[in-house]
Amino acid sequence: MSNPVSERKLMIEDKLKGLSKTKQCHVLGLHRSGLYYKPVAEGEENIELMRMMDEQYMKTPFYGIRRMREWLVRKGYVVNRKRIQRLMGLMGWQTIYRAPNTSKPNQEHKKYPYLLKGLEIVRQNQAWAMDITYVPMKRGFMYLCAIIDIHTRFVVNWSVSNTMTAEWCVEVVNEAIAQYGTPEIFNTDQGCQFTSEVFAGNLKSHDIIISMDGKGRAIDNIFIERLWRTVKYEHIYLYNHTDGVALYKGLKDYFNFYNQERLHQSLEYMTPRSVYHESQIEVSPAAGLHFDDEYEYHHLNFSSSSESIHTHHQNDILSMHETTKNITNFEKNLS
Repeated sequence: MSNPVSERKLMIEDKLKGLSKTKQCHVLGLHRSGLYYKPVAEGEENIELMRMMDEQYMKTPFYGIRRMREWLVRKGYVVNRKRIQRLMGLMGWQTIYRAPNTSKPNQEHKKYPYLLKGLEIVRQNQAWAMDITYVPMKRGFMYLCAIIDIHTRFVVNWSVSNTMTAEWCVEVVNEAIAQYGTPEIFNTDQGCQFTSEVFAGNLKSHDIIISMDGKGRAIDNIFIERLWRTVKYEHIYLYNHTDGVALYKGLKDYFNFYNQERLHQSLEYMTPRSVYHESQIEVSPAAGLHFDDEYEYHHLNFSSSSESIHTHHQNDILSMHETTKNITNFEKNLS
């Protein structure tokens, strides 16, 4: 294909009968992620602030707007509450306990119950989880979307974009289904992309059961939240890519490493890909998971191209100390 990339992008049509965007990209020699990338106009200081906030969030997810502002002030930045709130909303996350919601779901969209509670996950494609996270770059930022098979930790698909749309999420899901088949249960948070009829309707068309995190549950989607922490500490923060193209190439290499080479203690030092494709192998403790009210981890028989930790309140809210302690203990067993 001799035409410049910019010209080939203009050839893509939204509603071309019999030819999806994915197929059009394949014919034109384009990667679909490139369709969604547009330069993000944020000042250098805001980009720096968001990067620092993102790293701090990985350490202290219980920090709300006031604590985050105070932390930045002590670092020497002059920021007010409204600025922090706006940046948190732009990054698409909120704190893990009840706090002012900076990324509210669409109230008109239907919400679905959380179905993983009390469920033993013992096989591949029994349950997938999907989420979106903010990714800082030297110039601007992007959003990373990924789908993980909970039983094996295998990342079945991923994509980067600078917008968080339901249509983007649908394409990521359909690509995963085309390559790996249909999961029985699909779990997300209550972000407006996932509660939209476009996204939910697509899952229903594949006869997939929909599950959604509720508010107040800090570990409803702990597996993909753990993935975000791993990706950011092992790749994103280390390389700090200059633009979307470099980010995509770096993440492509990292996810290949994560799926095919990275050894997981919870998978008896096997790789996610090997466990996913060899489902008959007995893996302990990851081959079976049980989700219950006590946030305990039970030793039973667990591609390519954010929204936030939404949680479900049960009884009274756990204190920040108790919530953090539970997550830390839980994650020790997952690493």
